Amino acid sequence: MSGKPPIYLNDPFGGQTAKTHLQLLLNVLPQRIQDALSRMDLQEMIEIVLDLGRVPEARFADGTIVDLGDTLVTEVEIRHVVNQVGAFTTDNRAGIPRTLHRISALRNRQSEIVGLTCRIGKAVVGTIEAIRDLVESGKSVLLMGRPGVGKTTKLREIARLLADQAKKRVVIVDTSNEIAGDGDIPHPAVGRARRMQVSTRERQKEMMIEAVQNHTPEVILIDEIGTEEEALAARTIAERGVILVATAHGSTLESLIKNPMLSDLIGGIQSVTLGDDEAKRRSTQKTVLEREKKPTFDIAIEIRDRNTLAVYPDVAEAVDHLLRGWTLFPEVRKIDYETGALKVLQTDLKSLPGVETEGEAEGISPLSLEERPTDRDIAPIRVGTEEFRVFLYGLGKAYVDRILDRLNLHNVKVTRHIHDANAILALRSNARPGSKILQLAKDYEVPVFYAKTNTMPQIQRALRESLTGSSGEFAGLIGEDTPEEETELALKEAQEAINKVLSEEQSIELQPRRSYIRRLQHELVEKYSLLSFSVGDEPHRRLKILPPANVQDQSAG
Repeated sequence: MSGKPPIYLNDPFGGQTAKTHLQLLLNVLPQRIQDALSRMDLQEMIEIVLDLGRVPEARFADGTIVDLGDTLVTEVEIRHVVNQVGAFTTDNRAGIPRTLHRISALRNRQSEIVGLTCRIGKAVVGTIEAIRDLVESGKSVLLMGRPGVGKTTKLREIARLLADQAKKRVVIVDTSNEIAGDGDIPHPAVGRARRMQVSTRERQKEMMIEAVQNHTPEVILIDEIGTEEEALAARTIAERGVILVATAHGSTLESLIKNPMLSDLIGGIQSVTLGDDEAKRRSTQKTVLEREKKPTFDIAIEIRDRNTLAVYPDVAEAVDHLLRGWTLFPEVRKIDYETGALKVLQTDLKSLPGVETEGEAEGISPLSLEERPTDRDIAPIRVGTEEFRVFLYGLGKAYVDRILDRLNLHNVKVTRHIHDANAILALRSNARPGSKILQLAKDYEVPVFYAKTNTMPQIQRALRESLTGSSGEFAGLIGEDTPEEETELALKEAQEAINKVLSEEQSIELQPRRSYIRRLQHELVEKYSLLSFSVGDEPHRRLKILPPANVQDQSAG
């Protein structure tokens, strides 16, 4: 098999091939654009963009943008496309009947169309194999992810699976005909699922309730829950015993918690005042955030890329952990389309000591090796990024933040998710052989770098090793600045000088140091209410510490 889920090349749904479906979209385009596209491999193309006064573009899944000729798009060409597609609704979308293609319009201030985005719709198989057991479990499932990651594609296949194979009564509340395509007849990709079209976006909440009242569904599918009213309608549906499968605006579970309009989907958030004893037991402030009620959805799934999913099998427990500031390890699932194997890294919601969090030093521990599924491989997951992310174990985040600030390492971030980390920085005494953190590091294939003590010099050394030991773009982030031995020696020298200045009341000049080390020495001197300043020229510039009497004289002057 190829590295991606196969498209229905021999479409069992409508007797038409994927090439035929694509040709239906190409037919509405100006002839010169059709000619340009005919010379290209269109397998990975995701959309065609026509903007007035600009060169038309073809955009591909890997981010490539290809100009379609060098002639600018005219008003005549835009009208040519508009006249051949279905009517544009209030959300500025139109389509081609019985296809999944979507044409979206850009308008000027006079409501005239000045741009078109022609999105290519494809019926794809195999996108939900990693979560098939969850979909068939009879529980409500919420899908999250950034735009274009495949939420609607998975929702479409879920509809077909539940309607055709599970033999359930499935109703799709289809805003903008996004799931089942344009026209009065649903696209065959949704199988026997019934479709309710929504005339305007504002009516989606009403149609959700109407679906339950009028059509006796066992399952309702909804795409893009985005308002507080729609979230409340979803709760009403769930309370009537109907299974919900939906997508929501938000890429992670944490983003929903922070979204006041959608937080009801995961139980709602309320502020609670704790008693003195309870606040002390939790090591938190007296006012904390807690989940208000039972979540609308039982299971939450973050779609990290087209092949990788992070699963929270118990939304209520996951939200409680996040609100308490505990580190959360979801179950990560990935389909290897080369072999067809499902790779899973499964963890539960128990405590893993040594993880610094806001409020409690608790996190999540993995299942024991005996509890892990024996027929599934362990899969590391690291989403491509320009950032270098570190996971802290037993080390102070405040120290790390100060180090990153002083070194101007803005591309280095602290993450609370080990599956998302490029490296683990651990306190050696907490990460001995056989410890849970080392087992997790092995499972996720994340390298571990140790600090002997929870101090800034030791943490800086571990951070430096993690950056210089990494491959590719991160190897040079920390450069040649301040080797560990030099930093410790310089601070030790400054401490001895401070003691001597206080006892003998005479100024002392230190050895020449780099600018970063001098800043550390200045900060150490300030803690003793002494005055210091740099003297000399580079590379011989150094710190001079004044005794208390001179400090007073300097202040008076």
